[in-house]
Amino acid sequence: MPSKESDAVTTPEDIDFRITPAQQALASCTGAVLTSVLVTPLDVVKIRLQSQQKHSQRCFLYCNGLMDHLCGCRPQDLQRQWYARPGHFTGTMDAFYKIAKTEGVTSLWSGLSPTLVLAIPATIIYFVAYEQFRVRLKQYYNSTKPKNISHMEQPFWIPLISGGTARIFSVSVVSPLELIRTKMQSQKLSYFEIKSALKMLIKQDGFKALWMGVIPTLCRDVPFSAIYWTNYETFKRILWSSNQPSFTKSFVSGGLAGMIAATFTTPFDVVKTHQQIRLGEKTIYEGKSKTMVGSSFETFQEIRRMHGVKGLFAGLLPRVIKVAPSCAIMISSFEYGKIFFNRR
Repeated sequence: MPSKESDAVTTPEDIDFRITPAQQALASCTGAVLTSVLVTPLDVVKIRLQSQQKHSQRCFLYCNGLMDHLCGCRPQDLQRQWYARPGHFTGTMDAFYKIAKTEGVTSLWSGLSPTLVLAIPATIIYFVAYEQFRVRLKQYYNSTKPKNISHMEQPFWIPLISGGTARIFSVSVVSPLELIRTKMQSQKLSYFEIKSALKMLIKQDGFKALWMGVIPTLCRDVPFSAIYWTNYETFKRILWSSNQPSFTKSFVSGGLAGMIAATFTTPFDVVKTHQQIRLGEKTIYEGKSKTMVGSSFETFQEIRRMHGVKGLFAGLLPRVIKVAPSCAIMISSFEYGKIFFNRR
């Protein structure tokens, strides 16, 4: 007599995507590297364009397509830093051309290597956790259905809960490491001295300080993940009419879902950016990571009071242009990786 679990696993989609967590990790790692390689030049150009306008800039956010990283601008080191190299650009395409021509094509990936130390593990944790949560919730939901149903259903709340929970897990694990990396910038420590940086941070600010600034990140990333995965699974179900995996359809589904999620969570991104910059300046330049920078709600109210509702959607178009291809590349690479390992 077949077991309940064997009855639950019946659809082609579930069979084709049933691989081990280790294989899921490899698939997400491949997608993370590919995403960062393709998306990073866009952010490098954006930072170079901004740096020629803001000469007093102390901190900036560097995005490699996977996660944001806070970087400090030390005046005494500007002549050696890629973001402070001289150049006059009239626009995005002009910056691409001049940077590649005068500094070499590899300059378009300046600053990428250090950020991957955290971005790749964070991405692996996030995608593997999502797959594990989704499959188990789907199995549990369908185990309560009559046995004569020949297919597994996936209601919208499964990817919604799985995406949000996976993001909480990923951010909670990686956030302390990102704060340590920021602290290391203030002390000019190398990655080989990370143990010293950890001890120094705990001694100075206490154990809870490891999660300083995690609330603004969760306020942005958890809704984003919940909205993204809910829409992605919906678009995938619509486009994959035959349940046959497709790189192109995954790419389109991921891009559309990314656009929707980025649009709805832009206010959270604006608030998070303001708080992260403030916390970064205090941590890097004042050595006070425990100093309060105001709650997310206070920052939200401040932005709305100074700039109106429009200020909460500042940078909407650039954010969508950056997030949509990142999501499309990452998810299509991840899905293809799962197909590859399953066929092996």
